[in-house]
Amino acid sequence: MANLPKIALGAWAWGNDGTFGGNFTAENLRPIFDTAMAHGLNLWDTAYAYGMGTSEKVLAGFLKGLPREAYLISDKFTPQCANGKATAMADMIEMQLQLMDLDRFDIYWIHNVWDAPHWTEELAKYYEGKDNVPLLGVSNHNLAEIRQANDILQNHGLKLSAVQNHYSLINRSSEDSGILEYCRENDIAFFAYMVLEQGALSGKYDTAHPMPTGSARAETYNPVLDKLEILNAELKKLAEKNGVGAAQIPVAWAIAKGTLPIIGVTKENQVLDAVKAANVTLTAEETEELETIADSLKLNVIRFWEKEMK
Repeated sequence: MANLPKIALGAWAWGNDGTFGGNFTAENLRPIFDTAMAHGLNLWDTAYAYGMGTSEKVLAGFLKGLPREAYLISDKFTPQCANGKATAMADMIEMQLQLMDLDRFDIYWIHNVWDAPHWTEELAKYYEGKDNVPLLGVSNHNLAEIRQANDILQNHGLKLSAVQNHYSLINRSSEDSGILEYCRENDIAFFAYMVLEQGALSGKYDTAHPMPTGSARAETYNPVLDKLEILNAELKKLAEKNGVGAAQIPVAWAIAKGTLPIIGVTKENQVLDAVKAANVTLTAEETEELETIADSLKLNVIRFWEKEMK
């Protein structure tokens, strides 16, 4: 896992599934991909569920002609997208590989906990004894479910190598529940998604400038923008001290916590922000102060597909 960059770039919004609003095309996403690759950010996180293959297809178009070792692809088995056949796991993996014109994934996840023990068993059976096994991971799992997944994989001579959960300054349940500690102890990479809370911690939005209506994120964050202004003011202060933008500080915080943040990118400047964030080092005191302020807001931003990681 030493070859993983400090930050992964997320292509969720590229699926145009309504979560983020907007209409992203290959033409306007291409410069984002090129800028990221030029700066060494070559780990791309996608899923078939992101627009029923739309995100994967767009990303695949950008990968054409590049040497396979030039990039890392993180993809997912989403149980709700399975075809109902006994061969559902193999069918989805092979369909995704074909869709992306790849011979292998670098990281492959069970996307959520819906019948997850069954699907983890199927994942283990699929990869058992194969060459070029990707890092195997689970997403949106609590600690007991993570332990169970690791046990299932180990029964097939494999291991759990990655966990991906919602983790940010205003949702630290994966830390409070002991998941981060378990990952450290077992050489499991922890991927933190929604570190910026879909832009709510970017400094871009406040009560005078709410998120555009019509998207799922606006429904979640617009009602609490008054509280978020308090945290964003502290983020801005630290950003000015470090000579970066406010959006870089939550990312730097996640890196300081020993996690690998996944940053959704729909604009070139977000990629450049990610590059800068990877070079910001927060002190222990600054990290603690951010967490104290965030905790005092008592926000619950667990989304409809998630649960508390208790």
